[in-house]
Amino acid sequence: MSEYSPLQSEIKKLIKSSGPMPVWRYMELCLTHPEHGYYVSRDPLGREGDFITAPEVSQMFGELLGLWTASVWKAIGSPPVLRLVELGPGRGTMMADALRALRVLPPLFQSLSIHMVEINPVLREKQKAALSGARNIDWHDTIDDIPEGPAVILANEYFDVLPIHQAVRRHTGWHERVVDLDDSGKLIFAAAPEPIPRFEVLLPPLVRAAPVGAVFEWRPDAEIMKIATRVRDQDGAALIIDYGHLRSDAGETFQAIARHSFADPLKAPGQADVTAHVDFQALARAAEDLGARVHGPATQGDFLKRLGIETRAVTLMAKATHEVSEAISAALKRLTDSGRGGMGSMFKVLAISEPNLTSLAGFGDEKRAGTGEVLP
Repeated sequence: MSEYSPLQSEIKKLIKSSGPMPVWRYMELCLTHPEHGYYVSRDPLGREGDFITAPEVSQMFGELLGLWTASVWKAIGSPPVLRLVELGPGRGTMMADALRALRVLPPLFQSLSIHMVEINPVLREKQKAALSGARNIDWHDTIDDIPEGPAVILANEYFDVLPIHQAVRRHTGWHERVVDLDDSGKLIFAAAPEPIPRFEVLLPPLVRAAPVGAVFEWRPDAEIMKIATRVRDQDGAALIIDYGHLRSDAGETFQAIARHSFADPLKAPGQADVTAHVDFQALARAAEDLGARVHGPATQGDFLKRLGIETRAVTLMAKATHEVSEAISAALKRLTDSGRGGMGSMFKVLAISEPNLTSLAGFGDEKRAGTGEVLP
């Protein structure tokens, strides 16, 4: 990662002209600045990029999400058209794997209308290549553009890059955290001079007793509200998979990742992925407040095991060489284990559905909600 970035100069100019910048605005610029934003100019995935997501670890991840989609379709009465939506679809790997799995159900496969929500032109081209054989597929800039009708919405590592607000506790109250310049012109974190009015009454219970110096992070509810409203009113379900915490609490998680290592989020903005952990309690609360049904959260490891990832791994290994079998075993461990390097407990899974959908596969009731389908 370079010591200098073009976006750094722009941010410094904005701070000099308009004053300190809220953390959410800084994060937004880092990721989606129209010219220098991290997510509008490159492919960040894979071993040559900055991080690897679960679909890139193994085909099993996308295949099982495909069968999860099938279980939802059956549960909502097998509608003649199902919108299969992916938010932030990376290279298209997960959707390609899901569609391959869905071929075992021709009536559903023929009913699919596929919608990819992606702002990165580089990744859009890779998605088109990965899905070149798919039919009825469209790309969109936002979820607002998806046509109405029953839908399954998949969001893997989508919420973690939505900009966060931060507040820091001082003796005078909670102050918005900002990005400012020190005397040498270096980007630093600071706090707005005036406290946020009546902020305490809005805080989750665990945060109210936080000590001076504590940081509280939150995301606006707009995106989860769009998803919850959609599945509540038009049938279907959404599946959210991300790293984060189960309870709303104080703590700073704003971070940068470059070349698979942690980096300073204020260094070379636009050249590293900046993210923050997802507050699953806040997501669930917002969805329930709108009248949608919430399932979970579960850990990714438990969710995938309930969907049958271990059986799927055995099936794949039975047809593979020794070297490939070893790779499948390693991928299974990475996706489901809770230890060092494992994604099993760090990543959580939350589903949101219309109110009458009382059970969903992967959340402890597979006998009622599962597809019964077997992958070749």
